[in-house]
Amino acid sequence: MNAPAKTEDFAASIPAGVFAETVLSVQHYTDRLFRFRMTRPAGFRFRSGEFAMIGLMVGDKPIYRAYSIASPAWDEELEFFSIKVPDGPLTSHLQAIKPGDTVLMRKKPTGTLVLDALTPGKRLYMFSTGTGIAPFASLIRDPETYEKFEDVILTHTCRDVAELKYGQDLVEEIRNDDMLSEIVGNKLRLYSTVTREDYPFKGRITDLIENGKLFSDLGVPPLNPEIDRGMICGSAAMLKDTKELLEKAGMQEGANNKPSEFVIERAFVG
Repeated sequence: MNAPAKTEDFAASIPAGVFAETVLSVQHYTDRLFRFRMTRPAGFRFRSGEFAMIGLMVGDKPIYRAYSIASPAWDEELEFFSIKVPDGPLTSHLQAIKPGDTVLMRKKPTGTLVLDALTPGKRLYMFSTGTGIAPFASLIRDPETYEKFEDVILTHTCRDVAELKYGQDLVEEIRNDDMLSEIVGNKLRLYSTVTREDYPFKGRITDLIENGKLFSDLGVPPLNPEIDRGMICGSAAMLKDTKELLEKAGMQEGANNKPSEFVIERAFVG
């Protein structure tokens, strides 16, 4: 399915308060995962870690879903990382987009996975599963993250090894970028695990937190609410279980209007 071209008729069908942006590039990682970049509307502002409602015209009506913006706030383009759902109302169409196609985006970004929602700390954990890595793809490329934290640990858990590549590519891009590599230095660490294949690090992140293997592998002490902060994005079950483990360690959930030790992105499901 090709998204409609920017004709006068199509422009007239776009609802008020919606941007119509052009797809610039598409990269398919597996038969389940892909990322794409599109133009950024003039004047569009967001905080790294926030999400937007993006969509396509399907038939004569727009269909939207919440997508974390994977690019950092300073980027001149917008990046998104998506799962492919064969029967998904949006993703069944979105996975077929090509450069030059049009994607719709509502004008107001929002979300809780922002640095402002955390109290000051030393070490920041970003716990992600699957495409839940997207908001952290934004945050690990934002200099403010490294101004606020001495140690940034991104955990990414997927079913298969091939699904880890997006996160691995991100870290490689940062290390190969002259400006970012200087800012990030050795503060960023990626801890990738899989649940269905053999891999040096295997298991659900909740199990690895609970049995302490995460901390011994990284050479850091267990969670400490005085210095550790957390962000969580993944499946509903993963959110629930990780939240309970952080609370068990004495950490409290925060929000934009009440910063604390950890935050959860509740709009994400995947």
